[in-house]
Amino acid sequence: MPIANAKNHPKAFTRLSMLLAGAGLAAAAWAAEPAAKDTTAANPLGGKSAAPAASASPGASKAAPGQARQITWEELVPKDWDPAKEFKGMDLSALDDGDPRANELLMKMQDVSNNAPTNPAMNGVEVKIPGFIVPLEEAKGEVTEFLLVPYFGACIHTPPPPANQILHVIPQKGAKFRAMDTVWVTGKLQTLRNDSMMGVSGYHVSAANVTKYTGGAK
Repeated sequence: MPIANAKNHPKAFTRLSMLLAGAGLAAAAWAAEPAAKDTTAANPLGGKSAAPAASASPGASKAAPGQARQITWEELVPKDWDPAKEFKGMDLSALDDGDPRANELLMKMQDVSNNAPTNPAMNGVEVKIPGFIVPLEEAKGEVTEFLLVPYFGACIHTPPPPANQILHVIPQKGAKFRAMDTVWVTGKLQTLRNDSMMGVSGYHVSAANVTKYTGGAK
């Protein structure tokens, strides 16, 4: 995708390219186990990923009877879904903020993202997954409803990820965490859409536990 003229149209280029790139950031982050480093969009939880590459494919990580199965964000995305196929070859840098095509393209990208398909095989599965908190409701200093996202800044500092990379979480008990804290969420996963002011989620979790992320499967 050409970016030669990006300096001339930074706002339009940034908005469009970030939304398009965001569709693949989370899933790509789990494709391999990165070397230890700071938290970045491509390395969601910092350091080494919570699950090694060998368990990146659906069903690879098996839970003991009666226990939640630790999953990766990649497992939430249908294998045949390609959010970028309709936009390949487009020169985003040729569009400035005054060009009506820029807003039209932005709306189209947002629609693709908001309607990203979920993986039906994950419906009803007891899971354990790490991510970042985006608070929706709070009471008495505790988060009572939130979105779980795969990389730092999503929905707050950057556009929301696709709907199949956002979990709408209702914890059984209020959780004493703040925005962008890293946590483990454990509970039953449902393919249930929810629209919120912070983003559209394709999954819902009634969380039995929300605990601090420790950098490993503990």
